Amino acid sequence: MIRIAVLGDIGSGKSFFAKQLNIPLFNADNIVSNLYRNSKILYLELKKIFPKYISNFPIEKEDLVQIVTHNSNNLKKIIKVVHPLVRKEMNKFLKKNKNKKAVVLDIPLLLENKLNLNTDILVFIDSSKNKMMSRLKKRKNFNLKTYKLLKSLQLSLELKKEKADFVIKNNFNSAKIKKDAKNLLNKIII
Repeated sequence: MIRIAVLGDIGSGKSFFAKQLNIPLFNADNIVSNLYRNSKILYLELKKIFPKYISNFPIEKEDLVQIVTHNSNNLKKIIKVVHPLVRKEMNKFLKKNKNKKAVVLDIPLLLENKLNLNTDILVFIDSSKNKMMSRLKKRKNFNLKTYKLLKSLQLSLELKKEKADFVIKNNFNSAKIKKDAKNLLNKIII
């Protein structure tokens, strides 16, 4: 099985590109959202650590933002609980799709958490910083402080781009991205 890992900045269009590949997709952000909505285990763990903030199930994104903005070290505490659950889901996904020709991994901290294999095909989505920020600011729960904290956890974009096997320029034109995704698959999958 070929593993295609999509890398890039927050808001660069990684998830949109990953969907255009039309192969089995593991989207870590969606898994995390699902866990916050559906995992009683996660809820109980976070409630134990942050009883002042977490009181209702499902866990609300606003509560998490409050926890992190109150103390930036709290993000590491949340990650310590959430990431093992995401890793478990990723392993289930890989096992379920082991006979597929290829899968795509849309995991924001793939390299940082050493989830990549030497054989992974790394695709870096390169986007204009201005366009990304204007798009991010339109998101419902956008919080600049949280954004900066999340950025601090990531390797530099230069390093990710350098490690990538392919660089896709995203100008936020969906027709171009769809074409780039198709071209990439044609290069990778024989």
